Amino acid sequence: MMKINPEYGYVFLRVNIALVFIWFGVQQLYAPMEWTSFVPEFFGKFVSSVILVIGNGIVEVLFGMLLLSGFYVRFVAFVLAVHLFGIALSVGYNPIMVRDVGLACATFAVFLFGDDRWCLEKRYPA
Repeated sequence: MMKINPEYGYVFLRVNIALVFIWFGVQQLYAPMEWTSFVPEFFGKFVSSVILVIGNGIVEVLFGMLLLSGFYVRFVAFVLAVHLFGIALSVGYNPIMVRDVGLACATFAVFLFGDDRWCLEKRYPA
């Protein structure tokens, strides 16, 4: 029977969750108008929806890159998980909310696992 190191699963999860955040962040930066309908009306009263989408895209790309490279894994994963839970709750019960809760739980799992030996922070401590 083939023995698989469970640490590869942690790395696989961290890298792929990071890629999801980077992808969504880039999409928001590339076409912010397509995402403004997801901004809750409450926030739109204070700041332009386009600015919020662009800001969110920047945060998701930067934090996704930190997660991908393995810097500040626990902090970044926790912030992204809470952020995604917030988004899921704001859209109401529908298929998007269910998907986002699943992604938030996977991101929270990355927080629980913490950094792995493939993280750059292990190689280059701050």
